[in-house]
Formats: sequence, C-alpha cells, structure tokens
Amino acid sequence: MFVFGAVFTYGQQLPHYTQYLINDYVTNPAIGGTSPYFKAQSNHRFQWVGITDAPRTYIFSLHGPIVNDKMGVGGYVFTDFTGPTRRSGFQASYSYKVNITDDIKLSFGLAGGLLQFAVDGGKVNLEDINDLVLSTSLQSSLVLDMAAGLYLYEEDRWFFSVSAPQLVGSKLQFFDAYTNTLSRLSNHYFAAGGYTFDISSDFQIQPSFLIKYISPVPIQVDANVRAIYQENVWVGLSYRSEDAIGAMLGYNFKERFMFGYSYDFPISNLRKQSTGSHELMVGFRFLEN
Repeated sequence: MFVFGAVFTYGQQLPHYTQYLINDYVTNPAIGGTSPYFKAQSNHRFQWVGITDAPRTYIFSLHGPIVNDKMGVGGYVFTDFTGPTRRSGFQASYSYKVNITDDIKLSFGLAGGLLQFAVDGGKVNLEDINDLVLSTSLQSSLVLDMAAGLYLYEEDRWFFSVSAPQLVGSKLQFFDAYTNTLSRLSNHYFAAGGYTFDISSDFQIQPSFLIKYISPVPIQVDANVRAIYQENVWVGLSYRSEDAIGAMLGYNFKERFMFGYSYDFPISNLRKQSTGSHELMVGFRFLEN
C-alpha cells in the first residue's frame, strides 16, 4: 500500500492471478521457451468489483524456444491501476534448458526491464489542499526491475517452479523534495508446483499450488485443481488463503486459440463491499502446420 507523507510501500506490490497456471510465464522467466512453440497471451483482471478504485490489471506476454529448443526468449508489457496509482512497464527474458534425464528438464531464467510507478495527484482528495507533499500533477518514478527463476519439469506431467521477481529492490522517489524516501520495490519470492493425473484416455486431473512470500506480510497460498477433458476443455476451483475462493473454466480451440475465465468470491471482510473479481485470458499458439 502507499502512505503519503513518508511515502512508504509495504506488502505485495504485484497483482494476483487466479489463472497463474495458464499464464505462468509472467511469474517465472525460466518458463519462457519451455513449450515447443511460441505463445502469446493477454490477461485482464478486474479485482473487487463494487469497490471504488479497485485494482485493474492488463498484461500481454509472448515467449517461445530458440536454438533447437535449448534456449527461450520472451517478454511482457503490463499496466496495473489501483485508485490514483498506476504501475506499468515491460520485461524481456532469456532462459536456458538442460536435460536432467530424457524426460526431465531444468530451465534457468533471467529477466530485466523498466518499471514505472505513478501517482495522479488530481485524483487524491487532501484534507489540506495546500499540502506540498502531493501536488495535483502526475508524479512518477522510473526504475530498473529484474527477476530470476528455476523451472524443473517433465512435459505434460509435473513441474516445480521457484522465482524471485523485483530482485533489485529499486528506490521509488516520487517527489524531488524526498531524496531520503524509504519507499522501494519489495522482494517477492514465489514457489509453485503441480501434477497431472490421467484418469482415463479423455480425462485428467491437475492439482497445483502457488506460494507467495513478501516480508513482512504472512505467506499466502493459492491452491487450484482442474479437470481437463481431451486436453481442450477444463473447469477448476481455486482457493487463496484468507482472501478468496474461485471457479475457472477454459477452452482450447483447434489447439491454437486459448480462452480462460475465472471468478473469485472474497472470503475476507471485503465480501461485504465487493461482488468478486473477474479474470479473462485469451491466447494464441504459433504451431507449425
């Protein structure tokens, strides 16, 4: 959150994704290029509908393999609005894969880019209209951002992922008068895993989890389970600790076009003010003919 005056930032600064498993690349640069094709995806999340100035997130990613599938490249651009604040930027990534066995692979990934935090003072109502801490103009801070990750997997069977976004911890200086600001990017640490069970020739069950840690916030756990029919249609349930439960559905059309939708119902005190959160994903696989 942002507290004007001292201008601190605490807690999770990255947006939630209920469909983290469908667009997992945005949480770990090591995943770039682990599929045998390039993939473009766009996620749109509208969080806590019914609450004024609630978060809205838009992201577009593209990644795929190069050099005989030994390496991967990719990148994404994003914008995240919360009230008078905006977080936007881009990252580009590189990954390298090694074979542990014939079926098991380990990918190492690094990403770097620029991140802009902006505050629109014209959208903030101040008790003292002459307060010099926040002007009515747009104040912003442009900083370097980096991420790293590891991804251990057996294709179409299981995976384990660890990543660290916002590695640099860059200082966010919004106002020239505050050169000693303590506001900076918080280090985030993610761990995720999942396994696909074959129930029959047509049906699969895929449980997964995502663990997020950002000091000094308590660890948060996302748990999902999906039922997949003929690798094209899926439905699922999700749970985010002390936050929300959700339902998901998705469809792959002719193996190229992807669609996913999720709805989160808050289980925290926010349920009294919000009807829930919506997330839409559309994607395209660049398959060879």
